[in-house]
Amino acid sequence: MMDNLRAASNHVVLKIILGLIILSFVLTGVGNYLIGGNSDYAAKVNGHEISRGELEQAFNNERNRQQQMLGDQFSQLAGNDGYMQQMRQQALSQLIDQTLLDQYIKDLHMGISDDQVKQAIFNQRAFQTNGKFDNAKYNGLISSMGFSADQYAEALRKQLSTQQLINAIANTDFMLKNETSKLVDLVSQQREIRQAVIDVNALAAKQSVSDDEISQYYQQHQSSFMAPEQFRVSYIKMDAAGLQETASEADIQAWYDQHKADYSQPQRNRYSVIQTKTEADATAVLDALKKGADFATLAKSTSRDPITARKGGDMGWLEPDTTPDELKSANLTQKGQLSGVIKSSVGFLVARLDDIQPEQVKPLAEVRDAVADKVKQEKAVDAFYKMQQKVSEAASNDNESLAGAAQASGLKVNETSWFTRDDVPADLNFDAVKQAIFNGGLMGQNGAPGNNSDIISVEGDRAFVLRISEHKPEAVKPLDQVKAQIADTLKHDKATQQAKAQADKILADLKAGKADALQAAGLTLSASKSFDRNAQDPVAQSAFNLPQPADNKPSWGVSEDMQGNVVLIALDKVSAGTLPQAQTDEMVKGVTQNNAQIAFEALLENLRKQAKIKYGAAAQNQ
Repeated sequence: MMDNLRAASNHVVLKIILGLIILSFVLTGVGNYLIGGNSDYAAKVNGHEISRGELEQAFNNERNRQQQMLGDQFSQLAGNDGYMQQMRQQALSQLIDQTLLDQYIKDLHMGISDDQVKQAIFNQRAFQTNGKFDNAKYNGLISSMGFSADQYAEALRKQLSTQQLINAIANTDFMLKNETSKLVDLVSQQREIRQAVIDVNALAAKQSVSDDEISQYYQQHQSSFMAPEQFRVSYIKMDAAGLQETASEADIQAWYDQHKADYSQPQRNRYSVIQTKTEADATAVLDALKKGADFATLAKSTSRDPITARKGGDMGWLEPDTTPDELKSANLTQKGQLSGVIKSSVGFLVARLDDIQPEQVKPLAEVRDAVADKVKQEKAVDAFYKMQQKVSEAASNDNESLAGAAQASGLKVNETSWFTRDDVPADLNFDAVKQAIFNGGLMGQNGAPGNNSDIISVEGDRAFVLRISEHKPEAVKPLDQVKAQIADTLKHDKATQQAKAQADKILADLKAGKADALQAAGLTLSASKSFDRNAQDPVAQSAFNLPQPADNKPSWGVSEDMQGNVVLIALDKVSAGTLPQAQTDEMVKGVTQNNAQIAFEALLENLRKQAKIKYGAAAQNQ
């Protein structure tokens, strides 16, 4: 049973229906949904025309929705004509369904009053500010989507009518108390079983296979024995961190002299201001200050700037970059100097220069370590790029080995072992390096070594030059390499077949009343164990497919456990369990929602069967 539309909308079909509702389109910007069509229509439903414009708008809306949801992946799908045609057909189908629903609602004389429409608008969170309806926000939003208030109200009325129909269908389904009780008994049921295990591995150890069987299996399953593509790579690794050298005193002094601004604090000035509304007020303030009035007292009582007024006009220390242009243009250079009346964007100002803090430069001794680090880094980076240039030239001149590049750089050539795309050595495990190895550009003909790579930069401070020294394409492993594996597989398959045949025979004997059948086969049953339907054990799951025991005799069956052994099952007892009330309520809710979904599907199918639907030229323009 569905308590409300929100619960109903959690199901697929009802989501589709709600997706057709005009208000949902409104919230994604489909303002032209209410626009009529012309003779070039998409479809006619019982005489009602769905225009080309409506179809194009619905199609574009779905396209935009999927693009937002799928991101870059949508670009690939959009290139598939079949996919886009399917999307267009789906958009038209949804428009037809919505039209049928509108007509059905009209036939049922289901109406929505103006008060209901008004209340629905008030309840929309999109139109609220701090939990209360905001008329300005409402008008702004619907206007931005191309709706007048009347158009939006009509669209919302249709949505509410459709919602009313959904609720009517959803609330017709319910479960009787005895139905609920039976469902709970079935879901919470517990079964007690005993097991007798036929050990497949023990049987496999006794099996034998011939060379012909192995060869035949190998020929039939070669795709299972593919050796992945493999590579061996030679490379030179350049690392800027390894090129750092000690910085000389001369280098440190030169770098410091060139970058003094980095260790300098520029001159700072401290100002006080009084802000007024009019020039006349500012002139009166300036006259009072010249006659000896206290600046701080006057600022607190007169200034219109509440922040500086509380501080007696004090603006704090300002550097050139943070000093307003109005104060700069006042050209105050002496402590205690007053400005004239200054016109500003906030009115008029009278300013005073309270103090001056001269430019300060940190001495080299105070920042020497930091400067030395900078010098080391710059020299290392410079050496790093010079080395790259040497290596690049040498690798290009001698394109059949890395010997020349190694000699030019003084670095050694490293050699990897064989590796695949899935186990790249850690030293080479960078996207740019892997792309160079695997994109085929460094491969020679017929698997022969190719050219040296260009310089491959990684993370800014490392670089590689490399070549593929050996390559093995993907290939079927030789029979000798997989012979033992195939033999084990065949033995296990034979053992499994033998175990199943033995189990079937024992099962037939037990059902025929031969109680000693298990003992004769050397098998014993385990102690009884109880399972519920949620058990992940495949044997327990098989037990729930067995008939209930009768006449105090177990019900027998055969299954396999998670180790691949064949298991005989004795189902001894079936008992009902219990469920918490909350879980029971949720289960009943799910069943009734599913029933409501089925009912809605049937309604739509019936409406389509009875309708006269004619497709126009716009429907074919795909």
